[in-house]
This record gives sequence, C-alpha cells and structure tokens, in this order.
Amino acid sequence: MPQSAVSWSTPSPLKQGDRVTIAAPSSAISDEASLSAGISVLQSWGLKVQPPTCRNRSWGYLAGSDLERLNDLSEAETSPLLACARGGWGSARLLEQAVPWREGWLLGFSDVTALLCSRMASGFGGGIHGPLVTTLATEPAWSQQRLHDLLFGQSVEPLQGTGWSGGTVNGPLVAANLTVASHLLGSRHLPDLHGAILVIEDVGEAPYRLDRMLTHWRLAGVLQGLAGLGFGRFSDCDDAGSDDPDHSFSLEQVLRERSSDLGCPVVANLPVGHGIGGNAALPMGVRAQLDGDSGSLSLDLPAQR
Repeated sequence: MPQSAVSWSTPSPLKQGDRVTIAAPSSAISDEASLSAGISVLQSWGLKVQPPTCRNRSWGYLAGSDLERLNDLSEAETSPLLACARGGWGSARLLEQAVPWREGWLLGFSDVTALLCSRMASGFGGGIHGPLVTTLATEPAWSQQRLHDLLFGQSVEPLQGTGWSGGTVNGPLVAANLTVASHLLGSRHLPDLHGAILVIEDVGEAPYRLDRMLTHWRLAGVLQGLAGLGFGRFSDCDDAGSDDPDHSFSLEQVLRERSSDLGCPVVANLPVGHGIGGNAALPMGVRAQLDGDSGSLSLDLPAQR
C-alpha cells in the first residue's frame, strides 16, 4: 500500500478571545442573514470576529476584484482563524498571484478547495475542509460541535460511512470538491497525494461528468497512488431526469466502477460536503485511518495521542 513521506504541522488550538477574519475569495456574498448567523455561531464560541470588509463588495459575479479578494487573505496576519464566507467560483484565480500563506487555520469547502489544496501543497497545515461562514448556522448541532472541537484541540468521533472495498490504511487526510480539485491537476497547487487518504464530494454534477473527472484522475495516475479513498456526499448528482435512463449509469454505479480496481480501501456515504445531513469538518494533512470493512474514518489528532 502506498505510504506518504510528507507531513504537515497542526496549528495551535484556538482559545477564547482569539480573533477571526472573514474572507470572501470566491463569489459575492448574496445572503447577509446567513453571514450574520454564521458569525454569531463563531462569537458564541468566545471568538472575536473582525467586522468583515467583504460585505456588499462585488465585481461581476465575484466578491470583489482579484486584488481585493487576495487582500482578504493577507489581512488575516493577526488572526489565528481565517474563515471563508462562501463558495461559488473565484478562489483559483487568486493562485495566479503569490498567496501570503502563514501559520494558522483556514476554514471552508466547495470553491475554497483551491485554497485548501494550494496551502497544503505549499507546506502549510491547518486547513479545515468544513462549513463556510454562510452555511455554519444551518449545520446540525453535531457538525457545529465537531468543528468547534477540531479548532479548540479536542477529540472528535470517527465518521461512519459504507465500506465498499475492505482493508485498513493510515495516511495524511485530504478532502476536496471533485470539480474544483480536478482543475488543479497538472498544477503545483495540488498536494502530493501519494499515500494519502482522499475524501471527495460534489454537487449538481451528472454521472457522466463525474465519470469524466474520475477518469482524468486515473489517467493522471493520482487515484492509483492513494492509500485510501472516501466518497462524501454527491448532492443532486444522480441523473434522475435522464431522457434515456436505460442507457445511463447511476451515481453509485459510476463511483463503484471507477474505484473498484484501485486496490485500496474505499468508503462511501461519508457525511461530508454539500447537501442535507451535515458537512463534517476534516483537517487537511492530519493523519487518519480509513477502515474499508467497517466503513469508518478516524483521525489521529495530537490531542488524542
């Protein structure tokens, strides 16, 4: 089984009174109420959220110009947590510039996958694939508590999915939106996935599109080098409205067929990503264990050692 020789350090846990900076690296913020509700959750944890400079800011469909959005990242120098407001599109555009990565925590998912992956590829730990500020308040209580506990250095319970291919492996954890990460293939912004446990999710992609992306990953040789593969939630990705269902594949058929010959544990139905049911926070680069027999994903956090 492939083994990763790369390791990433974990930032110091947050404590009450720590500052939080809100960044909008992707699409413009369209729901002020959801933003305020997410900020209230962070404040209820004893964190001091800085007044967002990205409110009411837009440039076309983006949350400001590339320079303005890049400045969101650099303005977080004194904040242990940089929390992204929403996804959409735009984070990858910032990677054309020199992003001022620093020690600390970076929170987000969906389009923020581009930043999480690039940060990790640059050697920085502390990325958390998890709720955005605009989705945080609508997360179920267990998901909010899991994020809180990860940020504050406490232990978290294993995630439970469905085992598709057996065996147990250990490796650094990488979580990503499949579409966004697919567009990083061939660039320096995708971290080394050899020996890693990769968890992917997506939303609104028909089975044939998922097939095309997973085939791309296979042709690039990336999937074959994984220690283990997890499938999160693929919300609204089943082709229920196909004009010719007899000549189509279901979501599960595509995911199973494209992963069945990898020779590594595969776990599906993890509570990660878009859609209803909770978006479990996953820390990038932390050692994890994937059990393809029991269908569980557990973390080896410093606080648990």
